[in-house]
Amino acid sequence: MLYWLLYLKLFHYFPPFRIFRYLTFRTAFASLTALFTGLIVGPIVIRRLRDFQIGQYIREEGPQAHQKKAGTPTMGGLLIAIAILVPTLLWADLSNPFVWIAVFSTLAFGAIGFTDDYLKVVHRRNLGLTARAKLGYQIAASILIAIALIVLQHRGEYSTKLLVPFFKQFHPDLVIERLAHSQLWPLAFLPFVAFVVIVIVGSSNAVNLTDGLDGLAIGCTVIAAGALAVLTYLSGHATFATYLELQRMPQIGELTIFCGAMVGSAIGFLWYNAHPAEVFMGDVGSLALGGAIGTVAVMIKQELLLPFIGGIFVIEALSVILQVGSYKLRKKRIFKMAPIHHHFELLGWSESKVIVRFWIASLVFALFALTTLKLR
Repeated sequence: MLYWLLYLKLFHYFPPFRIFRYLTFRTAFASLTALFTGLIVGPIVIRRLRDFQIGQYIREEGPQAHQKKAGTPTMGGLLIAIAILVPTLLWADLSNPFVWIAVFSTLAFGAIGFTDDYLKVVHRRNLGLTARAKLGYQIAASILIAIALIVLQHRGEYSTKLLVPFFKQFHPDLVIERLAHSQLWPLAFLPFVAFVVIVIVGSSNAVNLTDGLDGLAIGCTVIAAGALAVLTYLSGHATFATYLELQRMPQIGELTIFCGAMVGSAIGFLWYNAHPAEVFMGDVGSLALGGAIGTVAVMIKQELLLPFIGGIFVIEALSVILQVGSYKLRKKRIFKMAPIHHHFELLGWSESKVIVRFWIASLVFALFALTTLKLR
């Protein structure tokens, strides 16, 4: 909106407004706008949540130290969503289709999380949507995103080929070419659609599982979103994309603003979510952030790098899968409790120590992900 007004409309009357054409400048402003939106609106949202008695319900089988957190305002993810979307709409080029796909993903997964949180509040227990219903809605949203990307692929604005870390020339296409020009052409896109669903749904749920300690998930999100911002900028920059042998997609660069807004909103929310938390993000925040991270990774063709960008999220999800699988198959548990952050708590680590050490690990993963750009 401001990009359209200050640059496209007023630039000819006031030449200094040309600065708004630069992506880095608008990304910085989007980050700052998101940060200050979170800091200013945060107390209002927290106060409203308390007024409506929207508090967190703590499961009894978890670490007993967490029981004192019962009643802490939840659904603070509404603040995160506002702080991401408002700066994006203000500073991004709204004629860019990738920006709208990212906005849709945030809203769609945030709505799923909001419904889940709302049902928990209504039922006054830690039980919202059924697992099947939540997964079904997530898959439906991911399919819509995949369809939108297929449309852009037909217009020559997107590629369904994968970038494989460490391999320069290996770019497998997720579209079955021999079916693409036949009467069975819809089947040609099934591998791509399935892959997009796995990445986005997996990312959304991984962030959701990580959200168990004060500031843990949102701190890791700051790091992951920052890494995505760098990758997005490089993918949209002609010189850098050519030098690093990335798939050059000019319109992708505009997503840097969305990623910058995600970084700013996450830092703003961390101000109130740091231990001891004044507010929890709830599913409305964790599902929206995870969906947004997965969607951006798909659009910039860094899906296979996502496990490193969000390394802690992947470890948290794997710990739950391994724990459940081991118990069902062997009737034995691998960890004292899953997700794995609770395992370390039960080993005697303080909550703050778990959080900070996981942040450090997340930063190491993200830095490794960025170094792979030259290891091709």
